[in-house]
Amino acid sequence: MSPHASNTLGKCCECMNWPSVLERQPTIGRILTKGIMNGTLAHAYLLIGRKGVGKRALAKLLAKSYFCSHRVGADPCNECVDCRRIDSGNHPDLVWVEPDGKSIKKEQVQGLIKEFSYRGVESPKKFFVIEEAETMTGQAANSLLKFIEEPQNETVAVLITETVHQLLDTIISRCQTLSFLPLLANDVEAALTQKGVESGLARIASELTNDLSEAEELCGQEWFAKACSLMINLMKETTVQPDHALIHLYEQVIPHFQENDQAQLAIDLILLWHRDVMKAHLGQEEDLVFSNQRTFIQDQAFRSALNSTAEQMDRVLSAKKRLSANVPFISVMEQLMLRLQGG
Repeated sequence: MSPHASNTLGKCCECMNWPSVLERQPTIGRILTKGIMNGTLAHAYLLIGRKGVGKRALAKLLAKSYFCSHRVGADPCNECVDCRRIDSGNHPDLVWVEPDGKSIKKEQVQGLIKEFSYRGVESPKKFFVIEEAETMTGQAANSLLKFIEEPQNETVAVLITETVHQLLDTIISRCQTLSFLPLLANDVEAALTQKGVESGLARIASELTNDLSEAEELCGQEWFAKACSLMINLMKETTVQPDHALIHLYEQVIPHFQENDQAQLAIDLILLWHRDVMKAHLGQEEDLVFSNQRTFIQDQAFRSALNSTAEQMDRVLSAKKRLSANVPFISVMEQLMLRLQGG
């Protein structure tokens, strides 16, 4: 293997199989499983999607299906030598290239091409993955372009990117592009709970972002758990102890949300709360985000009219716009609390 190429599949911890791909990314699943079973895989694929949607895991799954000697339909056996080598990250005919520092350099692509100029170690098949393909330098991209312009038999290339517009149009045109749908909130929540995240936090995080990596990062911070608790208490006090709400705001909320992105999250949590109240109005309590506050939310819905709750949500959205316009967080929250208490 080239010293400039890294085979780091061992870091790919996501569990993925073709049934889950067909469920979550049906178009991509149909295209790839058909290509595997019919022996008509394209010579190059471009996987496009946000961080956390499973691009890396899919590349690994595709490589396993490509090399597996005991495949059933499109499904790799996960037991043969090829599957085990891919899982351990040391398959001789699979090369995984990542940025060296902040970019993928010309030398890395040249090393890849040199390696692929030789016949496969154990078969004529070759498979390579270029992760964060948008970080290729101009020279690296041009070297790769020349290589994929003349595809070799039984060679499959997979390029992974979040920002396709940063790639050369000529490279894009020579790949079959596969665009990932964002993960659904239920998928993110399920993945988080499987990793041991407390169910309440997992539910909240999955509603704040459909980026699994970002959701994991949030749930791994003690700050996030405290942030959720503070905002729940603030919403309760706004309803039942309005005199104490501003004290809670000044003494606990404002000091906790220091950064701009943290302030935005605070407003998002308030919006989720009022969305739950709206769900309670509509009899959709099974979908509550703050499910452990069900009784309180139902009582708040009972004490308010549906149109009043809609107006409250509009007030929160207006506060979010003010914050985005660089109005200080404390000013935004002071006005929002007064407006929410006013009806």
